Amino acid sequence: MLTPGNVNDATAFGQVLDGIRTPRLGTGRPRTTPDRVLGDKAYSSRSIRHLLRRRGIAATIPERRDQAANRRRRGALGGRPPAFDKVTYRDRNVVERCFARLKQFPAIATRFDKLDDRYRAGVVLASLILWLRESTGDHLADRP
Repeated sequence: MLTPGNVNDATAFGQVLDGIRTPRLGTGRPRTTPDRVLGDKAYSSRSIRHLLRRRGIAATIPERRDQAANRRRRGALGGRPPAFDKVTYRDRNVVERCFARLKQFPAIATRFDKLDDRYRAGVVLASLILWLRESTGDHLADRP
């Protein structure tokens, strides 16, 4: 889902979750519910955690410092801290590295195209270029 630059990602989280379609290895309908969601601290909100819990999806989202302080300040009424698996969270670096590689394309990094479909096409094209470089070994030629 593509949102304007001035909208935070957490507001579109439910719509992104609804748009998930993972093809199955064999026959059958695609999966629409992931096993786990990895998110950064921007996704640490009560509404997102509640949505994931309601759908039976495990969350690996670190708690923001202000939320932890507020929970501790409230004492027993603050509840227990949300579960967080540091080892699983390390897999999130794959996403961050992908964003970093996509941003080497100036039109993607600066959102040069103003129309959604053109910007999305640019992201798809940049992803294909990166994938082709990776599969042919051209990315190794750039290194000293």
